[in-house]
Amino acid sequence: MADPVITEIENELRNNKIMIYMKGTPSFPQCGFSAATIEVFEQLGRPFGSVDVLSQPAKREAIKRYSNWPTIPQVYVDGKFLGGCDIVREMFTTGELKRLLDAAFAS
Repeated sequence: MADPVITEIENELRNNKIMIYMKGTPSFPQCGFSAATIEVFEQLGRPFGSVDVLSQPAKREAIKRYSNWPTIPQVYVDGKFLGGCDIVREMFTTGELKRLLDAAFAS
């Protein structure tokens, strides 16, 4: 039997070019790493989906299993796991993130 929370995650990833699993919401992040991640995506000006894992404990645990990554936030582009705050900020600084998003939104 498939885990319904994992199925929900897969649907969210399918329905959003950029998906961010974070603590809090984009307008009210509940941790510095989530805030910094949102800041990067707001600077890039691309639409993104987000899930507040603090309000959904089952999803918080499920996303860690899904990605095999222990920390939040988690960023996905085109359904592929990118990483967390440090990876996203590094990719933003080098321009790699913008190139990746341009390609994702072109397809």
